[in-house]
Amino acid sequence: MEEKLLQRLEATVVRLEEVDRLLMDESTMKDMKKFRDLSKERANIGPVVEKFLEYKKVITDKEEAMMMANESDEELSTLGKEELKRLSELEPKITDEIRIMLLPKDPNDDKNIIVEIRGAVGGDEANIFAGDLFRMYTRYAEKQGWKIQMVDEAPSEMGGFAMVSFMVKGTGVYSKLKFESGAHRVQRVPKTEAQGRIHTSVATVLVMPEAEEVEIEIRNEDLQVDTYRSQGAGGQNVNKTESAVRITHVPTGIVVACQVEKSQIQNREIAMNMLRAKLYAAKQAEQDEKISSERRLKIGTGERSEKIRTYNYPQNRVTDHRISFTVQKLDRVMEGDLEEILNALNDADQQDKLAGEQ
Repeated sequence: MEEKLLQRLEATVVRLEEVDRLLMDESTMKDMKKFRDLSKERANIGPVVEKFLEYKKVITDKEEAMMMANESDEELSTLGKEELKRLSELEPKITDEIRIMLLPKDPNDDKNIIVEIRGAVGGDEANIFAGDLFRMYTRYAEKQGWKIQMVDEAPSEMGGFAMVSFMVKGTGVYSKLKFESGAHRVQRVPKTEAQGRIHTSVATVLVMPEAEEVEIEIRNEDLQVDTYRSQGAGGQNVNKTESAVRITHVPTGIVVACQVEKSQIQNREIAMNMLRAKLYAAKQAEQDEKISSERRLKIGTGERSEKIRTYNYPQNRVTDHRISFTVQKLDRVMEGDLEEILNALNDADQQDKLAGEQ
């Protein structure tokens, strides 16, 4: 490990000791913001220090193994050489793990998200596939113990959705699903196809981190708010009261709507969350355009050529084209078994960032 990285890690050890001391200080305990910030910092640097101590032990053990390897006793020398070989292979592995842990954290990783799925190219089949993707993500969220809250939906007559939007709330939601934005292509025989021919259709997915009011300021005078009768689920209120809300942000032209709750106040609150997320996403796109690792995953136009992933039903295959990653378990993926694909995307992103640092 190079000297510069060692110095940084030694400084992190000192900082962890300081944070632990501050957390025990009575004045810190009375200041909830300071206590929360320090606790968050400790949660970030604690594992780094733990891994660094593991590295230091490997270095110490290597020195002892080297001494054993040079012993005149043949049996002892053999044991020392074997241990030296094992530790020499372990050292660079731990070093790489530390480098990844030290990569800058995405400030949005711990946030909840708003997901918008639309049928794009392919007519009824695209809408049906949008419904399949919605089910895939909700099943994955259930497995993670996350909570789903509907925002808006436009059901399709043949099944699925022309558009569906929903919030996902839980621990590390954005960090897991942030690379899902883009055009998702499906190849299969549609339910609407009488001749049994394989069709290609596209649905688009947009994943946005939830934005706090302090992050995005929205002026009331910039909003045009319309109310209308709900067209979807909502019990006895459906089509009887104007509980649905549509909000237009005049300066940007962004339109959001919510009709899933019985109360107009609740629908307006959800719609405002959606608007903040869209404005925040637009702001991020401007600031981060130079960062290719995430910007290349943006939604695009939904054309067949702008695909990030293909779901091939005849061959039970899913391929993520950004990282050339394929799994032969489409049936399980559509039931929410996304972990292998998401981990591969995260690993590729980390390797990109490591290459950039070096």
